[in-house]
Amino acid sequence: MSRSRPIVAIDGPAGSGKTTVSRLVAQRLGYVVLDTGALYRTLALATSRAGLEPGRDELGPFCHELVARGAIAFQLGPDGTSRVLLDGEDVSLAIRTPEMSARASVVSALPAVRQALLSLQRAMGQGGGVVVEGRDIGSVVFPDAEAKFFLTASLDRRAERRFRELTTRDPPSLLSVKDQVSERDQRDSERAVAPLLKPADAELMDSTDLGIEEVVDRIVRSVRRTEASLEASP
Repeated sequence: MSRSRPIVAIDGPAGSGKTTVSRLVAQRLGYVVLDTGALYRTLALATSRAGLEPGRDELGPFCHELVARGAIAFQLGPDGTSRVLLDGEDVSLAIRTPEMSARASVVSALPAVRQALLSLQRAMGQGGGVVVEGRDIGSVVFPDAEAKFFLTASLDRRAERRFRELTTRDPPSLLSVKDQVSERDQRDSERAVAPLLKPADAELMDSTDLGIEEVVDRIVRSVRRTEASLEASP
């Protein structure tokens, strides 16, 4: 389809800064953020509360039912940040724990779960003017996205970032977080369905030695060029 504004796909491993960068890029561009990682974390929370473990036959239908009745939604908070709602409850903090992070990685590898969210993600972003972040956005969800980026950083730097963002009252050690990030890298890269990979047409952004604002500046400049090319197209 022809879009007047591009879909901006930002993929990358855990702790690469995707969420922060996506939010700032969207603010600069006047776009909407679609945090797909939050969607999977919310499904992980919902299945945990329902007592469902990965591998159970009920997991796929359960997730499809949640999506079908609109149980998961994004809402703009009074402070300008995006909130995640599950059946009307703000679960933005509840989904940002190490337990939900690990569970989301397992749940998101299940074909039935990914299929349940695929149509929802595409419906939310197909009109363009959105910044979408995840692990398979440019390769699976929006392979036709006009602006694709793969954001990464060294394992040590990503572990430090993930450690700082933990909301649990009893956080694990930095070394433990590093092990968790490494394990998630392996799971996400080796899963059979929609593995983490850099799309061939995505621009690589290594933020190991770059500040957030520098990464955001580079992405915004690239997207502005894409916007200009879309405007020039007949």
